[in-house]
Amino acid sequence: MTSIQFAPKWSRIARLSLALATVAGPVYAFAQSVNSTRYTVVDLGPVGPSWSQGQPFTVSGNGLVSGETVLANPDNPAEWVSHAVVWEGFSRKIIAIRGLGGPNSIAFGVNMWGQSAGQADTQTPDPNGEDFCGSATLGLTHSGNTCVPFLWQYGTMVALPRLRNSEGTEGSNGAALQINDFGVVAGTAENGEADSTCPGASVSPQVTEFKPVLWMKPFPWSQVRLQELPTVDGDPDGIAFAINDFGQAVGASGNCGPFNAIEQNNLTPLHAVLWRNGNAIDLGNLGGDGRFAGIYASGLNNHGQVVGTSDTTGDASFHGFLWQRGHITDLGTLTGDSYSSAIAIGNNGLVLGVSISASFSPRAVLWRDGTATDLNALVPQDSALYLESACSINDKGEIIGFAALKSNPSESHAYLAKPVANSRDRD
Repeated sequence: MTSIQFAPKWSRIARLSLALATVAGPVYAFAQSVNSTRYTVVDLGPVGPSWSQGQPFTVSGNGLVSGETVLANPDNPAEWVSHAVVWEGFSRKIIAIRGLGGPNSIAFGVNMWGQSAGQADTQTPDPNGEDFCGSATLGLTHSGNTCVPFLWQYGTMVALPRLRNSEGTEGSNGAALQINDFGVVAGTAENGEADSTCPGASVSPQVTEFKPVLWMKPFPWSQVRLQELPTVDGDPDGIAFAINDFGQAVGASGNCGPFNAIEQNNLTPLHAVLWRNGNAIDLGNLGGDGRFAGIYASGLNNHGQVVGTSDTTGDASFHGFLWQRGHITDLGTLTGDSYSSAIAIGNNGLVLGVSISASFSPRAVLWRDGTATDLNALVPQDSALYLESACSINDKGEIIGFAALKSNPSESHAYLAKPVANSRDRD
């Protein structure tokens, strides 16, 4: 392994999607209030127009940031393409330059060694005519080719294998969504089997089952090992969204559906899932049935605490949740808001996400001990950015997310929020 070598409002919500041995860690009691922590904001630069999906997804322990930037297509300025990027400090590198041959890519995860995981278009026509990664739905250049999971390291992007059906045919598409510091990758892969729950061509071109998976390489000289994870209640489809350093993964299982621009996948998530020692644990819900925003787990820490989002009773709303020690807790919203989503949780127990008004205006939110705080209240008021989401946190307490430029709200930027000295969230 090596380090990297390089010196409308609803559409904003669509970028919140998103960004895998058990350790029964304690639930910490924090003497420090989240309101006592202050942050400076580093502008990492623009990631695309406000309607686009461009954003950062993950920050590693040593400050590397993975994400996506949306740019005009150089071959056709009337079209847009997405590029997988990694930031090291203020330096941003587009890692798709030597990619898999297609126009679009996203880097969802990065670890401290500079390995990055994501999805990328190829030059291979999709035999089923699917739009697995949603480029057409998202308004990007749509090649009609397959979109596959990748691992990027040593300056090279390599496609990861997909599952195979009973006849040995490999699935065409997949996505790698997070990578831990041991190089284990969590995500989803098609298996080549027809999916009876897909809504049909008039609604969605998706026709193939996709399962939650882990990719791992036990030794540098060995082949990549692909492990399919079980779903809940026989659900035909599933995705592993996140993995911690002990191999626990979280995500969701459910049915095939139309591509969801909010979650950036084809899953109707009916169950939030924790995979531990190869077993699927249904985390429960907040009273909904998953038919509004869905029920899914999006983050976990090394103590086994899990966060996610669930429809509420009657599918009237959706709220972020915290699951720990077998219990699920509704985190609620910021005062005056109607919806929320919990995206990530740090090893210090700080929960990150977004709180959303009835008119779907988002603002970055932090939860500590069940109390929600607007991250904008914890940064200098003369900041040029309005923080709309908080997506990932490392052990230094550094937070990343996306923001609107106050002077031009139609321009979206990535940001890094650093705790001020003597005001830092600690493990």
